[in-house]
Amino acid sequence: MIPELGHFALILALLFTLIQATIPLIGVAEGRLDLMVVAKSCAWVQWLLFVIAFACLVYAFVNNDFTVAYVAKHSNSLLPLQYKISAVWGGHEGSILLWALILSSWTVAVAIFSQRLPATMVASVLTVMAWISLGFLLFILFTSNPFERLLPNFPIDGQDLNPLLQDFGLIVHPPILYMGYVGFSVVFAFAIAALLEGRLDSAWARWCRPWTLVAWCFLTLGISLGSWWAYYELGWGGWWFWDPVENASFMPWLAGTALLHSLAATEKRGVFKSWTLLLAISAFSFSLLGTFLVRSGVLTSVHAFANDPERGSFILIFLSLVVGGSLTLFAIRAGQFKSFSQYDLASKEMLLLGNNLLLSVATAVVMLGTLFPLFADIFHWGKISVGPPYFNALFIPLVLGLLFLLGFVPLMRWRQNDLSLLVKQALPSLIASLIIAVLLPWWLAEQLNIWVVLALFMVFWVLSRLVFDLKQKLQHKRHPWQAMLNMTPSYWGMSLAHFGVLVLVVGAALTSVYSIEKDVRLDIGGSVSIADYEFRLIQLKDIQGSNYTAVQADIEVYQQQRFVTKLFPEKRLYSVQKMPMTEAAIDPGLTRDLYISLGEPLDGNSWAVRVYYKPFVRWLWLGGVLMAFGGLIVIRDRRYRFAIKSTKSSQSDGLFAGETS
Repeated sequence: MIPELGHFALILALLFTLIQATIPLIGVAEGRLDLMVVAKSCAWVQWLLFVIAFACLVYAFVNNDFTVAYVAKHSNSLLPLQYKISAVWGGHEGSILLWALILSSWTVAVAIFSQRLPATMVASVLTVMAWISLGFLLFILFTSNPFERLLPNFPIDGQDLNPLLQDFGLIVHPPILYMGYVGFSVVFAFAIAALLEGRLDSAWARWCRPWTLVAWCFLTLGISLGSWWAYYELGWGGWWFWDPVENASFMPWLAGTALLHSLAATEKRGVFKSWTLLLAISAFSFSLLGTFLVRSGVLTSVHAFANDPERGSFILIFLSLVVGGSLTLFAIRAGQFKSFSQYDLASKEMLLLGNNLLLSVATAVVMLGTLFPLFADIFHWGKISVGPPYFNALFIPLVLGLLFLLGFVPLMRWRQNDLSLLVKQALPSLIASLIIAVLLPWWLAEQLNIWVVLALFMVFWVLSRLVFDLKQKLQHKRHPWQAMLNMTPSYWGMSLAHFGVLVLVVGAALTSVYSIEKDVRLDIGGSVSIADYEFRLIQLKDIQGSNYTAVQADIEVYQQQRFVTKLFPEKRLYSVQKMPMTEAAIDPGLTRDLYISLGEPLDGNSWAVRVYYKPFVRWLWLGGVLMAFGGLIVIRDRRYRFAIKSTKSSQSDGLFAGETS
């Protein structure tokens, strides 16, 4: 009965979504407020129905209802409770339902926080989001129904959740990642509304920016969590492999990052309007593309869920309609969004334009490397694999270029700057940064690597500019500490996010070049040394988990004969799927990780063991957290919380009317 209730809730949600997608549009066309406000009511009802459906699916998992095909495929009576709940989104059908629930939650958020916007604008935005939700509801009901029954022939027990997913990472990673993916639907809807209205100004950018920031923050955290999860769960010691599904989340992040900077220029100077609209469309389009790549079965990846041509065809048609339709509308209307502000080559506008170009090229590089093997297969060019060498060769120089431009941000003013003065201010920092970048790795590692030197050069260059900017703002203040406290959240958030980028780049450069890896054979009592650490295998023991058995190694770690820690890597065998899994053991630190994983048993009591020394690897995820936290601080800025003074003034003046400088 409960699964049928969930299915019925989805059908009702479809009906209310149809109403939300049509009636408010009629209201906008005819100027009828009574029809426009239907959008908000339907958004609330749709969200409530999604909550009911999702709760019904959770109930089926928690109560081991194996008459439901999705539960039987992805759960088991021995599965721990926390994994039964996270298994709801551990497969294709449930993850799509989670996506739709989050989309409805974003829709309700727009309805709540749009009280000061014109009714026509709210109705248009909510209508666009309803059409997106309609596509996902049709996809769920016709190809991916999570409530499908196996009656009367149902299994006594389930097939169990994939052991790779029986981890804390599944609990937090997909919901946070989807919040970022789906969050870009809001700014996409505002972009479509602006194209339909044919007007866009700084007030529009000021309203869109916090929505973009929230989505970007979630996506940043989601990608960071995914990298951390792969690092400790897969047992290979890596944090990014340019896997196609990793790239699927990275492309909207790159487009979203460009969008944030383009919105800043549109808000401050009324420029790059067409760029901003195109990037808003692109960010959400890449989110949908990621859904197609993961859910269609066209990819082979540890992250991919589905392998069903019917589902793939549906998503491809939906993707084509959304992306094709929005780009067609953009092509028709983009000519109306002209910028009249003038600016020189040496200006902050030009700097942001360069930033947009580099990020767009970076996105294109990732997209080409991800999709080219698919097109090669379609056109029978043979099986072609595009791996890390391609991405690293093209992507790293673009990142270095972005960092170089980032260093000029504190020096640049809007409209125009004195180029000779810029060179005079920048040259000492550039020289000092280069000297430090050469001496520091030589002093720490007694070896030089060109990529490490370039990365550190750019990091110290940007860091010096951040310090210079803060010093400039405080040098004429009588009370510097009070002045620091009075600085806007936008300034502190931007600085922290840029500092997070530097932390991430340091971690990526140092751990990629200076990591040490050893594959050895270890007997009980044997040891292996790496860097200045010694790993000693003390004993092996069998352990019994809730739904697996495992061999656990007891390994003591010493540094120059001084005891450091004990590590307990495991080799697990899951009872239902008979699938072996490696559970790595990690001793984390701010400047290094000690990482060990068990391979396969050899003759006697010997085991193949893989040991890693990973310098500064934690800085990768620390940088991601700092970036996301910086974005959240920016959202606290008053001008984003009170962007529109009142509904009355907005309607009389026009949210999109006029040019502001």
